Amino acid sequence: MDIPAPTGIPTYDDVQAAHERIAPHVHRTPILTSSYLDRHTGASLFFKCENFQKAGAFKARGASNAVFGLDDKKAVRGVATHSSGNHALSLSYAAGKRGIPVTVVMPRTAPEAKKDAVRGYGGKIVECEPSTSSREAVFAEVVAETGAEFVHPYNDPRVIAGQATCSKEIVEELGELDAVIAPIGGGGMVSGCCLTLSNIAPKTKIYAAEPKNADDAYRSFKAGHIIADDAPDTVADGLKVPLKDLTWQFVSNHVEDILLATEEEIVEAMRLIWQRMKIVIEPSSTVPLATILKNKELFAGKRVGVIITGGNVDLGKLPWAKT
Repeated sequence: MDIPAPTGIPTYDDVQAAHERIAPHVHRTPILTSSYLDRHTGASLFFKCENFQKAGAFKARGASNAVFGLDDKKAVRGVATHSSGNHALSLSYAAGKRGIPVTVVMPRTAPEAKKDAVRGYGGKIVECEPSTSSREAVFAEVVAETGAEFVHPYNDPRVIAGQATCSKEIVEELGELDAVIAPIGGGGMVSGCCLTLSNIAPKTKIYAAEPKNADDAYRSFKAGHIIADDAPDTVADGLKVPLKDLTWQFVSNHVEDILLATEEEIVEAMRLIWQRMKIVIEPSSTVPLATILKNKELFAGKRVGVIITGGNVDLGKLPWAKT
């Protein structure tokens, strides 16, 4: 059974507090455009580049908000989490900045680049099998041994409030857009978008993008209740986890639709961004563009914010490289 995380639905006041709290510890990331991709899609695309974020991913926002929001009594026992990569290294980064211990349960199949980054930030890794059941069982043992504060990768109000600062910056820079689209796995970033945009840009439609090979959020959205897969297989390794109760509340109430992309479409979109925008992003980050290319009529003529969630890719195992 999964260890419970702090409960409670975060408010926009929490987002504003998070933005101030994490400002010394994270980047205000750039928003880039591509005239080629605009012509190719028929939309005006604005890419919020969290691949340039501290620890290489948007998750540094939520992790920093959780870590620096702890009182000293809790902080001294350290923090712990389970993650396939970006939350693991982001929590390790934040804990390192505060000088507290961090333990991370990671699938043995997680990219070596992400494992190396966790260790580089001082995190201790405990490996598990690549399934939800194994991850949660191993993690329960870690918490029992360490007494560390659990910072859930996404089903945590502190984390969601931190992730919500990303879309806050988009609105501050660009004003109210027609749509914002972000990848969805557990739903932390999408929930953050819902929290911010419903408060300060209510006319902006929120879309989530998901791999067809890991489409449990899509099926949940259509069914009206959470459907969780145990061990989906997709090149987008950051999107293999299921929705939880807190993120489901945001997704089910505020998301316009969840769009799917095949493995081939994800890899092609990744190649396109590398070639045309000259930036390094990971497969999970390319799913939104893949779905825009697949649904051009939905976005044509619109101003669309596209959240590039991270750039922690294993350069030795690029998905288009010949083996």
